[in-house]
Amino acid sequence: MTDLSAAGTFKLGDREVKRLGYGAMQLAGPGVFGPPRDRDTAIAVLRAAVEAGVDHIDTSDFYGPHVVNRLIREALHPYPDDLVIVTKLGARRGADASWNPAFSAEDLEKAVHDNLRNLGLERLDVVNLRAMFSIHGPAEGSIEAPLTVLAELQRQGLIAHIGLSNVTAAQVAEGRRIADIVCVQNQYNIAHRGDDALIDALAADGIAYVPFFPLGGFSPLQSDALSAVAGELGATPMQVALAWLLQRSPNVLLIPGTSSLGHLRENLAVAALALPGEAIARLDAIGAG
Repeated sequence: MTDLSAAGTFKLGDREVKRLGYGAMQLAGPGVFGPPRDRDTAIAVLRAAVEAGVDHIDTSDFYGPHVVNRLIREALHPYPDDLVIVTKLGARRGADASWNPAFSAEDLEKAVHDNLRNLGLERLDVVNLRAMFSIHGPAEGSIEAPLTVLAELQRQGLIAHIGLSNVTAAQVAEGRRIADIVCVQNQYNIAHRGDDALIDALAADGIAYVPFFPLGGFSPLQSDALSAVAGELGATPMQVALAWLLQRSPNVLLIPGTSSLGHLRENLAVAALALPGEAIARLDAIGAG
């Protein structure tokens, strides 16, 4: 079994975590809505991840909604002492599976209590505020009001640490004036490189960066170079894309998601995948434009 510590560790709030974690979003049904196709396998994947050494899991109570957090509780509660559960607020699901902003003080307070109840926790380890000025990516807009609500809930002891998701560099700067921000979670991958400068700035300040959609998400990457490097190394394109992210900066924490035990093993094996310098240069060129 792969030793996940081979990929290194980084600070997430007051905890040192392995850089390879697990994202639980795909455990919900199609479109991240409703129950999983195979509940037993979903439970097995969560338990296998922790047994393999994963010590941070990314989730949200709007996955399902409520479905994924309840699965996590069923599979893993009482939680290992070293497990960090990172959740996010700022959206809610419509009856038609739509994604809608939920930024009011009432929405956020309710979401915190929903997460606490469904996860079986008295305090949330890390809460990411997801900006919803645009559903499809970061867009400018002040996050002062909702972040102030979370900061107050943190003072009340319901939240240990605060992060941001789907945000611009300006919003990160605004957020850091309001609260201590421990992580930023945005879309980033070999081809989608808009956060290059932000990653480096956060690294300099010891703040974790958590990329989602490492292979493009709903619009999968199409790259001959990625496929070629994967073939040469005897790895999958996903494994190479994850390994590239690990080498990109020491503050990058990965949360690859899957509902498959086989894919989970493939993802975690990336901890031992070293990319040669020549391969890194070819991969870097994919997003050079």
